[in-house]
Amino acid sequence: MTYCLGISLDAGLVMMSDSRTNAGVDHVAQFQKMRVWEQPGERAIILLSAGNLAITQAVVSHLEDKVRLPKAEAAARKKQGTLLTCPGMTVAAQLVGDAVRKVYDRDAERLKQQGSDFVASFLLAGQIKGGPMRLFMVYSAGNFIEASSDTNFLQIGETKYGKPILDRVVNPLTPLPEAVKCALVSVDSTMRSNLSVGCPIDVAVIRTDECRISWRRRYAETDPYWGNLRRQWGDGVKTIFGQLDDPDLSDGK
Repeated sequence: MTYCLGISLDAGLVMMSDSRTNAGVDHVAQFQKMRVWEQPGERAIILLSAGNLAITQAVVSHLEDKVRLPKAEAAARKKQGTLLTCPGMTVAAQLVGDAVRKVYDRDAERLKQQGSDFVASFLLAGQIKGGPMRLFMVYSAGNFIEASSDTNFLQIGETKYGKPILDRVVNPLTPLPEAVKCALVSVDSTMRSNLSVGCPIDVAVIRTDECRISWRRRYAETDPYWGNLRRQWGDGVKTIFGQLDDPDLSDGK
């Protein structure tokens, strides 16, 4: 299991992923689930992944192989392009969806024979110069949806524990530092209730119209800010809870 989050704001994009994979209690490991394609000032694209690690890595490898194609072969596929040459973010989402379908066509039947489902999902976000910032969720069928002003954050993986704070705090006008803080509280809430989500936590920010990774940080378990934030949030919840009015149980009904 994993937890990935994308937040779309007027001020920019916040993308966050954990780094834990879990194939049973004896097979816990760390793999980065954030991939970046960037030409500063021209485009910045971030892909987060959740699901079967072999599937998600195959999809990412397919996308990266296309970027590394020899020029002659790349020219032959110019209409489709790559994540570094496509004309807009909708086409970028289509490229990710096409990569998912290619992996499905190759591996899905063999996975089924082994008793495994084809499980993978992705968050794709970024901005290409001349176009708007976009945030998409790509499903295991290769189709996708886009975030909007009504639903300005998307989650994949273990989503339920981290959603309440996002529903209460995040809106399109939320400042970027506050959104990063909210994302970290969201993943902390998830980690407290699900051991299959864990550090390091990768966070990246793209500010509107900069078309580059404006800020990026990896929070290890020992990071001072991360530790202090978790402690402050936990203590604050307990304090607020203690200040709530108790129900009246004196009538015995």
